Amino acid sequence: MVTRSNPRSTVAVSIADRRPRTEPILTVQFTVCMPDYDALMPAIRIIRRTQLPPAEAWRRLTDWERHGAQVPFTRTIVGTAPPTDVGTLFTARTGVGGITFDDPMEVVHWQPPDGSSAGLVKLVKRGRVVRGGAEIEVRPVAAGGAEVHWIEDLSLRGLPRALDPLVAWAGRLVFSRALHRLLAG
Repeated sequence: MVTRSNPRSTVAVSIADRRPRTEPILTVQFTVCMPDYDALMPAIRIIRRTQLPPAEAWRRLTDWERHGAQVPFTRTIVGTAPPTDVGTLFTARTGVGGITFDDPMEVVHWQPPDGSSAGLVKLVKRGRVVRGGAEIEVRPVAAGGAEVHWIEDLSLRGLPRALDPLVAWAGRLVFSRALHRLLAG
């Protein structure tokens, strides 16, 4: 026998004597947990080693105007006076002819490498089309040179979630190429 005393109560089942019980035999409680939308974005992680000293690798990777030259049909406009620090604003403008979109970014963490410690810059993408963030970390290597960790979390407004693998693939291709060129000179 299945009983329900009110809509907020738990369903009770009495097997032995077929009379309704006032206390539940079994209570099942669950919560549907969904991560934040940002956690669902395609994450792109690229790791490269270079013979450049960490300070030089950092200088090349945080020269925001050079970033635009490494991405096809893109130029970077820095909207804040040098030097770069927390609060620096810049925009990567991508497009051909009159069809363009802006990818405005803000530096929210700025810690250049210092001797044996790693450098880390965190960016937040504040655009209407491109959302997410990026991190570039430059780690000194004991044998000399540096190891660069570039992480991008992207969300392109208006694209269905089913296209995330394609976005991640294209992003990995573009950012790998840009990283290689930025470190090369």
